[in-house]
Amino acid sequence: MATDFRKACSADLLLPALNSAQPRPFHAFALPGASRTASWNFTSASAITPEIACVVSPGDYSFSALRKTKECVIAIPTVDLARKVVDIGNCSGQEVDKFEKFGLTPQPGKVVKAPLIAECLANIECRVVNTTLVNRYCLFILEGVQAWIDRKRKERRTFHAVGNGTFIVDGRTLDLKKRMVKWPEHIVD
Repeated sequence: MATDFRKACSADLLLPALNSAQPRPFHAFALPGASRTASWNFTSASAITPEIACVVSPGDYSFSALRKTKECVIAIPTVDLARKVVDIGNCSGQEVDKFEKFGLTPQPGKVVKAPLIAECLANIECRVVNTTLVNRYCLFILEGVQAWIDRKRKERRTFHAVGNGTFIVDGRTLDLKKRMVKWPEHIVD
């Protein structure tokens, strides 16, 4: 698969990607060790810094792996991968090499040991920066330290979990930047 991942600084990918991801984006999650991926949801923890609030069930292998390694990659798949991403979430990386089973291509990142997922539109390398809410809420605070986007990927629509096994797909884009007047210094053209 010819993948053209290019470095994207926070100003042109990371913050807009995190801040546009609503209601609950569905993404793949890669941990160090090529067989470990999971399906999960996240939300931006801050509109200004590249922090991500990530809830992982303590029953998932990813919980203990994230706690131990303190790093991961958030891989952002497009709608053509939706069924595969749901299937990935239905098995454990502790028992299955998910890259092999689901035909995914691991690619090395720049900052963390966890692999990028070549089939995804974008990948965000992350480090755990705060675990104070893990014991009580299973909530990890991640910091996006490097972002990548496949600019040659034709399918660009992402999908979002709305509950009970249902999803919505991105559609029309509304550009309301001119209305965002409270913090204009954080608006990216």
